[in-house]
Amino acid sequence: MNVAVLASGSGTNLQALIDRVHGRDGVRIVAVGSDRPDAQALERARSAGIPERAFAADAYGDRRDRDRAMADWLQSLGAELVVAAGYMRLLDPAFLDAFPQRVINVHPALLPAFPGLHVVQQALDYGVKVFGVTVHFLDSGVDTGPIILQRALHLPDASDADEVLTQLHPVEHELLVEAVTLIAHGAVGFDLANPRRVVLDR
Repeated sequence: MNVAVLASGSGTNLQALIDRVHGRDGVRIVAVGSDRPDAQALERARSAGIPERAFAADAYGDRRDRDRAMADWLQSLGAELVVAAGYMRLLDPAFLDAFPQRVINVHPALLPAFPGLHVVQQALDYGVKVFGVTVHFLDSGVDTGPIILQRALHLPDASDADEVLTQLHPVEHELLVEAVTLIAHGAVGFDLANPRRVVLDR
C-alpha cells in the first residue's frame, strides 16, 4: 500500500512510520506534505528520499484550493492511504472525498473526550487520571470519525501537559504503526449494522 503522510511540525510520528513500516510488508511512504515550509517533517522526508512538498495557506485562494492541490499531488504519486500525523489543519471535505475511508489521524486523547486542540491541557484542567491516544478515520467533523485503535495511560499525578505528551508520544508511534499495518493488510473494516464501529481482523 502506498501511504502519504501529512505533518505540521517535528514529524516524530512520521519518523516512526519511516523506521517501522516504510519499505516493509508491501507498505511504502510515497509522499510527505505539510502546511508549513519550515516543518522538520519535510527534512525527515528528504533524508529518507521521500518526495515532500509544502502547501502554505498564503499560496492558495482558500483552504479548498490548497487541499485540492494537495490531494491532486498525493494522487499523482499513487497514494492510497493518507495519515495525518500531527497535521494541525482541518482538511476540506473535497480532500476527504478524494480518499474515501482512507484518511486517518492520531489524536493525543481518548476520543470522544477532548477533541480539537490543546487536548492534554484540556484533560488536565478537567482533572482526569487516565490519558491516552486514539487513531481514527477522519470525517468532516473535528475528531469525530470512526475509531480504529485506542490505548490508555494511567497518570494519576500528572500536572504538566508537556510531560504527559512526552509519555504519550511512544503510544502514538505504536498505535499509528499498528493502524497503518492493519489497513495495509486489509484487516480493517466496518460493522454493517453500525458503520461507526470499526472491525479489526488481527
